[in-house]
Amino acid sequence: MPVTDGFTPPRLLRSGHAQSLLASLKFRAPWIRRRAASMLAAEQYVELDAGNDVRLTGWYSAHDNDDAPLAILIHGWEGSAQSQYMLSTSSLLFKNGYRVFRFQLRDHGDSHHLNRELFHSCRLDEAVGGVADVVRRFGHDQPVMLGGYSLGGNFSLRIGVRAPAAGINLAAIAAICPVANPAHTLRAMEEALPVYERYFMRKWRRSLRRKRDLFPNDYSDPLLFSIPDMRALTAHLVEHYGYMRVEDYFDGYRITGDRLASLAIPSLVIAAADDPIIPIKDFDDLATPDCLTLVRTRHGGHCGYIDTWREPTYADRTIAEWFDQHRT
Repeated sequence: MPVTDGFTPPRLLRSGHAQSLLASLKFRAPWIRRRAASMLAAEQYVELDAGNDVRLTGWYSAHDNDDAPLAILIHGWEGSAQSQYMLSTSSLLFKNGYRVFRFQLRDHGDSHHLNRELFHSCRLDEAVGGVADVVRRFGHDQPVMLGGYSLGGNFSLRIGVRAPAAGINLAAIAAICPVANPAHTLRAMEEALPVYERYFMRKWRRSLRRKRDLFPNDYSDPLLFSIPDMRALTAHLVEHYGYMRVEDYFDGYRITGDRLASLAIPSLVIAAADDPIIPIKDFDDLATPDCLTLVRTRHGGHCGYIDTWREPTYADRTIAEWFDQHRT
């Protein structure tokens, strides 16, 4: 899988750490929200029937023209429909004539109250069910695209494998820096700058506190808030609330090996060689059916791809171009 130079940011932004950290800083928010203003003005909150009494949520922005294609975007772990990268990509797609659904996984955004059980990354059935409900309600027999960032990219590709059997007609998929081998991702995070693990642990604990406040009889376990590191907390949650071994959990949402071999939907995967969280070598172990296009860039960090402060990122533009290729 060759490294490309399709993304060449300004020299000061060529560090993978700079790209990764800038992607989450709020100083870009005013420009992003300004670009997203027309999409946000058209949005409506939606609760989805994901099957088995599971409810998921999202935000749907429609044009007056129901013949427009539909793009469904999925955020990363502990992100939401309001994450900057979600608003940035969806606003460009909306401007380009797409109807947009910003899909939220269980216990993300403000959805913690809807389901008693905790989110975990092996809950693929409900993600498939939620996307199927979006397509039933808003597909309008038009091309449907699916895209995601990080864990959302991982979910998008796994949904793509299951889509034909679930009756979901997808025209294209795009995954930016998807989690490929979760065990390797956790190890990379532990070996990277401490800021990454601290960032995710802070957001994860905040999410768990919301769950405890809503369901105190279920989540009063003090260990949920005293375990100091991500590996130990993952093992504790998976074994006590997911009822599986942590090794089986990581294997359950891995997409390496033959997991994508049966994928039959045109799919684009973009990965950065300088991503401090997702090891680039993991993508050498991806099955490569004819429908899958792999692009490995030299720069980009983790879901960064920032080459301008105010305008759409390289990732935004690339997703839009990929979807445009498959919208008819």
